[in-house]
Amino acid sequence: MVAVSVTCVSYAAEGWGVGEVWHEGARLVWHELPRPRTADASLSAHGAFLGRRARARGGARVTPTQGGVVDPPPSRSRVPAKPAPVRGRSTPEVERLVHRFGAYFEGNTVEFADVAIDDEGWTAFQCDVVSAMRRVPYGEVVSYSDLARLAGHPRAQRAAGTVCARNRFPLVVPCHRIVSAEGLGSYPGLGLDYKRRMLALEGVTL
Repeated sequence: MVAVSVTCVSYAAEGWGVGEVWHEGARLVWHELPRPRTADASLSAHGAFLGRRARARGGARVTPTQGGVVDPPPSRSRVPAKPAPVRGRSTPEVERLVHRFGAYFEGNTVEFADVAIDDEGWTAFQCDVVSAMRRVPYGEVVSYSDLARLAGHPRAQRAAGTVCARNRFPLVVPCHRIVSAEGLGSYPGLGLDYKRRMLALEGVTL
């Protein structure tokens, strides 16, 4: 089996909560926006995704941890609980990214167009939509239909919305800047109040 070294680094954003950066070297695999944490509810979703990716790679064993990777016994098929955070083993690129996330939630204008993301297994359509989303600048919004047009698929508004809903790189792929013609649209997982608050941070009021 091939070991897939996915490392998780947590960060705190004052007034927002705790976020997580899951990375493989300098490449972002998953970003969890900061929120108040009462339990490790996010781990199961991340573990399910990493398990699917491992199977697609031919059965690689993936074990994400805080700050490092531990190879579990062969009998364990699920992702283990997180140990205490350890930051020392994350890459300098990831440490800089964590700092940039923190700066964003402090109200600074920060762009993430240069951040490498894991696009393994994506279709050409998904790549087009994500690329279009990443071109929407700080402090601006576009509609789902505009996003489809910018992606080169003007009749695929609903499918573009599905890509937004399944986005695992919020901020880096700024799906919060995609809105409906009638208002905010949706924001799966965190809800419209969180989306509204993020847009307000960028000076956008809807």
